[in-house]
Amino acid sequence: MNYRDINSKTIDSWCRAGWEWGKPVSHEVYALAKRGIWDVYLTPTKPVPHEWFGELSGARVLGLASEGGQQIPVFAALGAECTVLDYSEVQCATEREVASREGYTVKIIRADMTERLPFEDGSFDLVFYPVSNCYIEEAEPVFRECYRVLRKGGRLLSGLDNGINFILDPTQTRIVNKLPFNPLKDEALYERSIRAGEGIQFSHTAEEQIGGQIRAGFMLTDLYEDTDREGFLHDYNIPQYLATLSIKP
Repeated sequence: MNYRDINSKTIDSWCRAGWEWGKPVSHEVYALAKRGIWDVYLTPTKPVPHEWFGELSGARVLGLASEGGQQIPVFAALGAECTVLDYSEVQCATEREVASREGYTVKIIRADMTERLPFEDGSFDLVFYPVSNCYIEEAEPVFRECYRVLRKGGRLLSGLDNGINFILDPTQTRIVNKLPFNPLKDEALYERSIRAGEGIQFSHTAEEQIGGQIRAGFMLTDLYEDTDREGFLHDYNIPQYLATLSIKP
């Protein structure tokens, strides 16, 4: 089994156990979005500024690894034409259930985002890509594919892990790992990750993630930092994530 399949099955198991990023929005959240009252997240605690989205009514939106019925229902309520691509069977099923519950249409594709995305050039106005680079070894090819499937002037909204989560012990008070964190290049780390039920995760640098967007052709126009919802780093307001807005010129 390759590491992407391991991660897909790991995320399936997390969702069945009640993982917070696998819980769909309620009907009440959907109904409020229909009235124009809404927020969505690329990173754990800070809502994405509404101005990052442009006009969502009628927009063609791709939720890339944006599954589980958390963001797409909001975009659909705001009038967007939505597609979601994810590799977790449970997350895709949850997305389908929410769409059925609320009566909107969404195209759901189970696919590996490390491969060529199954869309024509210029298919979307906006790609919404929450924190998920940590589940793939190479981030830059995904940014190149996002650039390809966006129209000219299209927007990429990304959530990015800055790597600090990978160096610390569970208490977040001791440095126990070095960077880059890559279990595929460290057998002991690989076995430890599997035993812990963490899947196979990877750290990525700003050079890979922000530089990768720029090298793909994007123009970076805004960003903000964020923390987890709890823990030692959160308590001390130490950033663990970035969110970026990039435009295809």
